[in-house]
Amino acid sequence: MEEDMEVRAAIQQIAVEHRRRYGYRRIAAELRRCGMLVNHKRVARIMREDNLVAVQPRAFVVTTDSQHQLEVYLNLASRMKLTGVNQLWVADITYIRLHREFVYLAVILDAYSRKVVGWELAGTLVARLPIAALEKAIAERKPPPGLVHHSDRGVQYASGDYVRILAKHQVIPSMSRPANPYDNASCESFLKTLKREEIYASSYEDLEHLRGNIGIFIEQYYNQQRLHSALGYRSPEEFERQAECQSGMADSKGATLTFFASSAQSSTELLGKGTQAPSPSPDPIPAEENQ
Repeated sequence: MEEDMEVRAAIQQIAVEHRRRYGYRRIAAELRRCGMLVNHKRVARIMREDNLVAVQPRAFVVTTDSQHQLEVYLNLASRMKLTGVNQLWVADITYIRLHREFVYLAVILDAYSRKVVGWELAGTLVARLPIAALEKAIAERKPPPGLVHHSDRGVQYASGDYVRILAKHQVIPSMSRPANPYDNASCESFLKTLKREEIYASSYEDLEHLRGNIGIFIEQYYNQQRLHSALGYRSPEEFERQAECQSGMADSKGATLTFFASSAQSSTELLGKGTQAPSPSPDPIPAEENQ
């Protein structure tokens, strides 16, 4: 009985600390990190009994405008096997509804660690919005040449100003195939998490109030604390630290890019410092869904 009360108290504390953002699997993982081995089914039962069920998602709306005459780039992201940070960044834009207006959020994630490396919030959906997020990401991470930047085919990412910044820093553009949601799954997953765990669970007075809360969620909570199932229930920053330690003990290699050189032969290239992206055939290889 005493053990049951200890487990229940620990579950309640984790749920409150994370503002009901965690479901039973993440709470079970957090308990394991604290040395308490509790079956996830037991955690789910206790959460139901104590009314600690996580905040549920709402419908997700896409804001992509791909009806333009600008250049569209080959999809490289679905062909990459990542080995470290700053090899593939993924970018996306979403809308957030305030009381009297819609505002827009542009984000960039490192696909290897799922860490948000750049973001910007504005009242209008213009090209300057994702550019500001990109500039923040570059200033923060200082990526080496050969980084691949992946996005949808939206006009903001295909604009001349955006592409010129990528070229200036020797970043290779990559864009999703039409009607394929898996190419940018990690970024879209983050946006759903942000809306479910922060936006829909809070109320904001104005744009600046929202900006402050999003900054706290991304920089202090999501990047540093929130456990990610795809990272073995580690936070993005913890995952990066451990990956850096492991890479220091082994030979560091760049991301590999697999493509078809002909109908009967496949090839693999290494994307590393100072390299150029190969020229794959126009027939895309199916992307693997991120879990």
